Parts: sequence; C-alpha cells; structure tokens
Amino acid sequence: MIINKIYNKAVNLFLSIYYEKLKGINFSGTVYFKGIPVIFKHKDAKITIGKKTLINSSKRKYHINMHSPCKLLADRPQAEIIIGENCRIHGTCIHAVKRIEIGNNCLIAANTNIIDSNGHILAMNNPIDRLSIADEGRPIIIEDNVWIGSNVMILAGTIIREGAVIMAGSVVKGEVPAKSIYGTDAFKVIKQY
Repeated sequence: MIINKIYNKAVNLFLSIYYEKLKGINFSGTVYFKGIPVIFKHKDAKITIGKKTLINSSKRKYHINMHSPCKLLADRPQAEIIIGENCRIHGTCIHAVKRIEIGNNCLIAANTNIIDSNGHILAMNNPIDRLSIADEGRPIIIEDNVWIGSNVMILAGTIIREGAVIMAGSVVKGEVPAKSIYGTDAFKVIKQY
C-alpha cells in the first residue's frame, strides 16, 4: 500500500514536469494524473488545465470499464483545450481543432468523446474529397458543474450550460439548457441526400 502511494506520487510528479516543461502545457496549480494519458499538441496550439483537476487514465478502482486512457489532442495551429479547476476526467478523448472549453467542477465519465470537428468535410457533391479535406470545426463549451455520463459523444458547436447532466450513452449536439437532464434515445436518419 505504501509502495503504491509512493509510486503514484512519483509518476504524478514526473508527468506534471514532463507535460508542463517539455510539452508546453499550462497548469494553473497542481494537476493530478492517475495512469498515463496521451497528450499531444501542435507547437502553436494551447492546452491549459486548472488546479486540482484529475486526469484519470487508470482502470484500477474505477467503477466501470474504461476502454482507453485519457487523450488530449490539439493538433492544429491555434487549437485550444481549456479545462477548468477541480474537474474529474476519466478515460475521455478531448480533440480540438478549434477550441474546447470545460468549466470548473465538471465530472466526465469514461469512454466519452468531446470532438469539435467531424474530421472530414461532408462533400456530398464529391464524396472522395472526404479522404483529403479536413473540416474547420466549431468550438465546444461546457460550463461549470456539468456532469457527463459514460460513453457520451459531444459534437462540434455544442454548448452545455451550467449544472446540466448528460445521460450515459448520449450524443449531444446543439445547446443544452442549464440545470437540465439531457439524453438521447432515438436513432434515425437525420437527412437524406
């Protein structure tokens, strides 16, 4: 037990120094790491993580199955990921090509994907263009005190207002009102071309 605590503190210290000093990630105080996340940023991108935030990539002692470690990816120039203070983020992918902003005191459960871009353009007139042309993306804003259940997909342009709860397994697009419970349970064709 004591050896595990010493090991965890050593890994946390190493990761904090590695990401802040060598990778140019901004911490506004102590950030806690459990397990080893995947963090990559373009040299002209920005990742900021608030104090007392936990980035959990460890399945050990987590209450549900976690498929992957946390991934923070800001892989285009000027992309920004901003995570507030006192958040708990578990096994989540946050991929920004524009901007993803997460407020303070947010809970994000495992296997969630927060992605501000489709990755490819729609290109209905010439679908082969999907292979070579990336879309521009639209910012995502998650305000303070939001709770996001497991296996959620948050799409480009989404705004989740203060205190909202997103049900596990939901696909979120658009604006979610403050202090509301949001969930999706219908699968249908949205538009036929």
